[in-house]
Amino acid sequence: MASPDPTLDDTDALDSLEREAKEFDKDAEIDRILKAFRLDAYAVLDLMPGVPESDIKIAYRKKSLLIHPDKTKNERAPDAFDRLKKAQTELMDEKHRERLDEAIADARMLLIRENKWTVDSPEIKTASFAKKWRDKTREVLIDNELRRKRQLKAQMQEEGREQRKVDAELDERKRKRQHDQDWETTRDQRIDSWRTFQKGKSGASDGKKKKKMKPIG
Repeated sequence: MASPDPTLDDTDALDSLEREAKEFDKDAEIDRILKAFRLDAYAVLDLMPGVPESDIKIAYRKKSLLIHPDKTKNERAPDAFDRLKKAQTELMDEKHRERLDEAIADARMLLIRENKWTVDSPEIKTASFAKKWRDKTREVLIDNELRRKRQLKAQMQEEGREQRKVDAELDERKRKRQHDQDWETTRDQRIDSWRTFQKGKSGASDGKKKKKMKPIG
C-alpha cells in the first residue's frame, strides 16, 4: 500500500493559510475604511492629497475588488464598499475635490500660523506635523460641513417663507375669484329680488295715494 504523499498535505496547508491571509487583508481593509474620516475622501481611499486621477481610479479598483460584498463574508463589507464608492465619486468630481484640496491647504496654513512657523521650518517636515495636519484637516472639514448645513438650513427657511408668501397670494386670488364667481352666479337672483322689492314699494305708494284721494264724507 502506497504511503500518502506529504506534499499534498503541505499544499493544502499553504492554500488554507493563503485564504486566511486574504480574508485577514479584506477584514483589515474594511475596518480601515469604516474608521477613516468620511468627510476626507483621500483618507477613505488611503491616498495623499493632490494625487492624479489615474491614481484615484487604480486605488478604487484595487480596493473595491478586495472588499466587494460578493467576495467576502464580512457583514460590514456592504457599508465599506458604499463608503469607498462615495469617496471615489467625490474625488472624481472636480468641484468637490477642489473644495477638499482647499480645506486641506487651509488646515496646513492654520497649523503653521498657530505655531508661528514658516513654510521653511523643519517642524513641518516631521511625522508629528503630518499627524497634526490630519487632525487639523479634520477640524476644518467638520467646521466647513457645519457651516454648509447652517447655510442650507437658512436657505430652506428662506425658501419656506417665500413659498408660504406665494401660497398666501394664491389663496387670496383664489378667494377673490371664488367671490366674484359667487357674485356673478347670484346676480339674476339679486336682480329679481330688487325688482320684487321695487314692485312692492311701488304698490305701497299707490295705495297711500289712493287713500289720500278718497273724498271726505
